[in-house]
Amino acid sequence: MKLTFRWYGLNDSIPLAYIREIPSLSGVVTSVYDVKPGEVWPKESLQVLKEACDNKGLKMEVIESIPVVEEIKYGGENRDHYIEVFKENLRRVAAVGVKCVCYNFMPVFDWVRSDLGHVNEDGSTSLSYSEKELKKYDPHNLHLPGWDESYSRDELSRLLSIYQGMSHEELFNNLVYFLNAISSTLEETGINMAIHPDDPPWDIFSLPRIASKEEDFKRLFEAVPNSHNGMTLCVGSLGECKENDVVKMADEFSKEGRIYFAHLRNIRYEGDGFVESGHETADGSLDMAAIVEALVKNGFDGYVRPDHGRNIFGEQGKPGYGLFDRALGCTYITGLFEMAERKKKEGK
Repeated sequence: MKLTFRWYGLNDSIPLAYIREIPSLSGVVTSVYDVKPGEVWPKESLQVLKEACDNKGLKMEVIESIPVVEEIKYGGENRDHYIEVFKENLRRVAAVGVKCVCYNFMPVFDWVRSDLGHVNEDGSTSLSYSEKELKKYDPHNLHLPGWDESYSRDELSRLLSIYQGMSHEELFNNLVYFLNAISSTLEETGINMAIHPDDPPWDIFSLPRIASKEEDFKRLFEAVPNSHNGMTLCVGSLGECKENDVVKMADEFSKEGRIYFAHLRNIRYEGDGFVESGHETADGSLDMAAIVEALVKNGFDGYVRPDHGRNIFGEQGKPGYGLFDRALGCTYITGLFEMAERKKKEGK
């Protein structure tokens, strides 16, 4: 596997010099953050990021993400234009050595939490989700924790109106349309597309979600069998739904060669939702060791990163994306892979 670390570009509070000191790290996962969704990324912006990484001996082979604009998701009249823009961005990231693009197909909202500063027993803070708390929010006048409020109130109401009544089938068909439309560009560039699971993996504010469960991904890979169509195994997102057998999904989809990227983090079921815990198996509700063993057993050699760490040691910064706990996550993940690979070699 190739261990990576999420980096929010030159304006990230965590400099590449610190990231470089994390043991076993091969590179960073980043994006172009100063361009509006649906616009072509400047080659100069990508080159600046690439050179910054190169100067620290870090590879920049994963982009998370090139945004899929809403018009592609709801199948608007201009979706073909935006697909062409997406294809051009694929060519441009490939030109600087990118091999994998993580993306999502969640309408309007991507990850949703009800609290960004849940206080844990050990004094650390982390992200959490409560269904009861979420129901208190008005989606037409939203001030949701962590959501960047990128839409005005009118724009948000317009989008919610467009999606009103949209079925899961319609949204799925729009995803298939998008992937088929970019297939030739994936062949041309060699880039693997890794869809991120819905987070949380169920409908939010009556908006359909279609990448939540094992059968969703099976259906997608059958509908678009192109070998560049794969997934990001975000075990935290998938694990938020107790019905998901994440170990089984790791085993099945790595055996099929459909996992190109893995976000390895743990969550703990609590109340009517979940809390994002430390990465270790003992800290949460997911068997991290078994998940990694399933990946190793099937020869997984893709990209991995820690995800949504706690804020610890008094660190103040972007919730879920501090340095310290994610660095601890990196060392834990490295240890899990070392032991799993040794067991595989010894035939255990």
